[in-house]
Amino acid sequence: MFGFGTGLALIIAIGAQNAFILRLGIAGRNRTVLVAVLICSVSDAVLILAGIVGIGALIRAAPVVLVIVQVLGAGFLLTYGAFAAVRAFRPGVLVAATTTTVRTQAAVATTIALTWLNPHVYLDTLIFLGSVANQQGTNERWWWGAGAITASFVWFFALGFGARMLRPLFAKRSSWRVLDAFIAVVMIALGVKMAVGV
Repeated sequence: MFGFGTGLALIIAIGAQNAFILRLGIAGRNRTVLVAVLICSVSDAVLILAGIVGIGALIRAAPVVLVIVQVLGAGFLLTYGAFAAVRAFRPGVLVAATTTTVRTQAAVATTIALTWLNPHVYLDTLIFLGSVANQQGTNERWWWGAGAITASFVWFFALGFGARMLRPLFAKRSSWRVLDAFIAVVMIALGVKMAVGV
């Protein structure tokens, strides 16, 4: 249970990945949403398990890996934020939620990039959650890790498929404008923060 709560606390924080899954859940088809939330959840599971078996120590020993991820991630977030800003300021590219379709391939590529090009995901899962899990004892650490992994699955499925309840609101173009403006601010702010290494 403790692993579930700690994992959930880290995952729920507003970030690029959550903002994208929210938008995808509102606009996307069920299959696309399912693939995206599985990528997020399975990625977290792999990283948490890797942290428990000690891969986090390798990341700490080779900080250049995080620097490379940081540079690539910042560039991706700034680019994605710019596209979101364009969608917010150009009504012609906004489509009502009832007719919006999101290509699965594009959603998969974006989800993978937002997940694996974020240095914080390595710090949070590999290093932090892995370290906390290993403090629980030899056998208990796996149960603790299972709780954190369960939190990831619960959160991303709730976010991705719960977002559909907002679809009536997003039948209005003005709602898409507000959402995309919010996403643009989040992505650009995180991209700048990542770029300067704060």
